[in-house]
Amino acid sequence: MEPDLSKLDALLDEHGVDGYLVVADSDEADQRYLSGFDAPDDFLTLYDGEVHLLVSGLEYGRARKEARAATVERTADFDARAKLREHGETEGTHRLYAEFLESYDVKSVATPTAFPLGAADGLREQGIDVEPDYEDTIGRIRATKTDEEVEWMRESQRANEKAMATAERLLRDAEPDVDGVLHHDGEVLTSEHVRQEIEVSLIRNECALAETIVAGGAQAADPHERGSGPLYEDEPVIIDIFPHSKETGYFADMTRTFCVGEPSETVREWYDLTEEAMDAAFEVLEAGVSGSDVHDAVCDVYEDAGWPTLRADESTETGFIHSTGHGVGLDIHEYPRLSTADNELEAGQVVTIEPGLYDPEHGGVRIEDIVVVREGGYENLTSYGRELVV
Repeated sequence: MEPDLSKLDALLDEHGVDGYLVVADSDEADQRYLSGFDAPDDFLTLYDGEVHLLVSGLEYGRARKEARAATVERTADFDARAKLREHGETEGTHRLYAEFLESYDVKSVATPTAFPLGAADGLREQGIDVEPDYEDTIGRIRATKTDEEVEWMRESQRANEKAMATAERLLRDAEPDVDGVLHHDGEVLTSEHVRQEIEVSLIRNECALAETIVAGGAQAADPHERGSGPLYEDEPVIIDIFPHSKETGYFADMTRTFCVGEPSETVREWYDLTEEAMDAAFEVLEAGVSGSDVHDAVCDVYEDAGWPTLRADESTETGFIHSTGHGVGLDIHEYPRLSTADNELEAGQVVTIEPGLYDPEHGGVRIEDIVVVREGGYENLTSYGRELVV
């Protein structure tokens, strides 16, 4: 994949700086995107119209083969060991960074806002001007996906759906005891066990994840509650899975709400209303509209039915208490936002649509698909069905 970095060129010209610098490991999405290299330790990526890397000797051979860079250099090429010995680890490292930049006639750089404070101050002490990029330029570039990136995300979503099917089968095969506690293969079915089986499925399909939400009953009323303990019949269970590919690093994201047994009348009403809200969002979604327009469509459905939203009451703790969606890519949450904030959606951006309702008295309901914004509409990367009762 060759990204279009013309917006980064424009930033350098507009701000009058010589280059753009990232110091991070590849878990930092801007680093992986700009360098095209996956490494667990910090390394430097400089963009001055071309991409230049400074890596340790450990990563040098692999970086030369794998990185998307015009040049790859080792810290040893700049006498790193001698600098550390003479000036100490902190100052020696900053002198190393500065010499690397000066080798490309770079005396001033823009950086992501998450750039390490110590590195910024250290470079300034070495005569390098450093200014933060408050426009999140690489993040904005990353937001619009190439066809290749979309395909990578489609593959992650396929793995995601296999994991969701595993979770749904566990619930479908579970049996309640006299107290309504679900059992599977003679053992109490817990959030932890369902999460474990989700993770096993993802590992088998070359994906990984830091966390998964499996929250039942009152726990489901908190949108980011991970969930713990036994699951019960007749209660909604929110399952939100957001894995990334081990090979490409690109995420998928999907949520479904399931119920074993008979959901309450309120939960059924919530579920039908949430499907209506999701469909309303899809009717609006296309390139050129604002993310706030999509969010408004969802809020209109809920508010017309008498449920509170954060749009109408920013202090509400029940009802629709989050945004409609967010961008997805090398980060699970990235630009753009589908919220009260205005940001024009562009073709090729990948976003979630995830309306939901929450109240501890009844639990919660959320449905989430991941889609590509297109001219005149969208492409849904999600093929998983929407069924409340399993």
